[in-house]
Amino acid sequence: MIEVRKIVVTVEEVRHDGGPPLATPVLKGALACVVKNPFAGRYEPDIVPMMEALKPIGLECAQKLIAALGNDPSRIEAYGKGSLVGAAGELEHGALWHVPGGYAMRELLGQALAIVPSMTKVGPMGAVLDVPIHHKDAAYVRSHFDGITVAVADAPRADEILFALAMTTGGRPHARVGGLAKEDIAQWNGLR
Repeated sequence: MIEVRKIVVTVEEVRHDGGPPLATPVLKGALACVVKNPFAGRYEPDIVPMMEALKPIGLECAQKLIAALGNDPSRIEAYGKGSLVGAAGELEHGALWHVPGGYAMRELLGQALAIVPSMTKVGPMGAVLDVPIHHKDAAYVRSHFDGITVAVADAPRADEILFALAMTTGGRPHARVGGLAKEDIAQWNGLR
């Protein structure tokens, strides 16, 4: 059921964001997996079997992104996911990525308590997908509210879906607007 056309991985090495250079650059990565949409051009009432079929792809993609960010899951602090559905598909097809993408990252990162933020939309080839990111253990860690832009020039074609994952090794480079700090996570409930 799952036909992958391509996987694209990008990694940013953020050394500063207008302030002083960081002692350790923050790595911010995204992976785009472009697959054929078996439901393109028609309404299918039961799409849930595809969610199960995507689970191995989700795991493969999460492993590739962790490897690109240094292959040390303990360094990953934040994550997000998203999907961009080609024009012959529907928004709900992108929602199929919730379990395969989110649970794959959580499984490989060990303690990852926070919900994985997500963005889904329908768009043309080359459309931009802004994937939201926040801390993996506590959604209210304000320094890690971020995002990464994902775009693949020739995807998604009308009959494809671009599924994306995002991870970072830190928060925004010069976070200084208060809120819960990662060192102050205390409730271990995914929120605070």
